[in-house]
Amino acid sequence: MATNAAVLESTRPKAAVHTASKATPQPYMNSYLAGIGLGLVLLAAFVIMGRGLGASGAFSTLVSSGVAAIAPEHAAGNPFYSEYVGDGTTSPFKDWLVFEVIGVFLGGFLSGTLSGRVKWMVEKGPSITTRKRFYFAFLGGGLMGFGAKLARGCTSGQALTGGALLGAGSWAFMMCVFAGAYAFAYLMRRQWQ
Repeated sequence: MATNAAVLESTRPKAAVHTASKATPQPYMNSYLAGIGLGLVLLAAFVIMGRGLGASGAFSTLVSSGVAAIAPEHAAGNPFYSEYVGDGTTSPFKDWLVFEVIGVFLGGFLSGTLSGRVKWMVEKGPSITTRKRFYFAFLGGGLMGFGAKLARGCTSGQALTGGALLGAGSWAFMMCVFAGAYAFAYLMRRQWQ
């Protein structure tokens, strides 16, 4: 009787079970096509907005607007903050770079979702803890932000926009970024092995 029930169960059509399957991530875009696309976006920014791309300016606007909202006298008297809030407006949405950065986040999320790459995880090597990975990520991000202000632009503003305008300082910046990244990657490689 048990074997008949087993045979009956094995021949019965299985009900579709809904499981959270992981989509296979799509391959990355061809880097040459991506570069051409980025060049066209940069050209469109020059034609439509009259200036190139950049990200650090958006964060400077956010910080300056926050300081101006809390301490308007201090912001008006400070040369750095007054450059961003000189007209007395404390809204960060007066700067188009803020919208550009919001678009980058939304576009990146949409692209990652459509290609099956959005998932909650921390990318790290086997010999580093998640806490240490976050520490290095925030330290590196802070150094990049500080360096962007010293260099008067981030990698998108200096390397892309300044490089497209054939600025000698931008090309020197770009070479130093690559040299520094390769040198520092050599020191940090053990964290990923």
